[in-house]
Amino acid sequence: MFFSLNSWLIALILAAILFGATLVGLVAGRILSHHADALREPFGVVQAALLTLVALVLAFCLAMAVGRYDARRAAVVDDANAIGTAYLRAQLLKEPARKRSLPLYVAYTDASIALSRAVPGSSAARRAIATESAIQRRLWQLTGDAVADAPVDSAPRVYVESLNAMIDMQTTRVAALNNRVPSAIQLVELVGAATALALMGLYLGILTRGIVSRGVVTVLLAAALLTVLLFVSYDLDRPERGFIKIPYAPLVSLRASMELPPAAGGRR
Repeated sequence: MFFSLNSWLIALILAAILFGATLVGLVAGRILSHHADALREPFGVVQAALLTLVALVLAFCLAMAVGRYDARRAAVVDDANAIGTAYLRAQLLKEPARKRSLPLYVAYTDASIALSRAVPGSSAARRAIATESAIQRRLWQLTGDAVADAPVDSAPRVYVESLNAMIDMQTTRVAALNNRVPSAIQLVELVGAATALALMGLYLGILTRGIVSRGVVTVLLAAALLTVLLFVSYDLDRPERGFIKIPYAPLVSLRASMELPPAAGGRR
């Protein structure tokens, strides 16, 4: 729902909705304060129950966002491991397959880093995925030639497994980047929090019979806390667009290691 918006704009929208709902509740409570004896008990029960429900929804949504964030981080590590394993085993191939394959892994790692820096669904992300797919096809072609030239050797066959795992890992990583919390759940989370704050403000407005009091300060602090929690929940679900980034240091380290001469030498 908020994926395409600027992070500061999201924070402003959340603050406006939640603090606005709180102030509306306080004003309504001030207007109804002369019915305090009749309204105190029912509104107290309702706002307490709704706050409990909102707390559960917030915890559920935050857990979903954190789970997706952890999956994206793990996918980066797994992708780096898969590329590194395939790169090492490509060094065991005979020439000319070895010489032709190793530079392709350097280009593939660069494309994977570019994917990490791109916003999912953007043109930059699509270009990085297309580049990876093209390199995969070229590597698979070279692998087929290597297996055909040495059908009984073990090195090409072990290398095929690593290359296949690397190709599968790209699909897993792209799926993790595009796997976001459904907008309907985020909307329920926002509407529930706004409603709960409005009822809390209404209840405190009825009890205090005024706009400025310690109870009002409490509900405003609650609105600020809910704003921060909602923003963190939304920001976790926005790879490379919000303040919370997915680290891609494993890919950078792998790319740096490729600057060194190959550890294993090829043979004709």
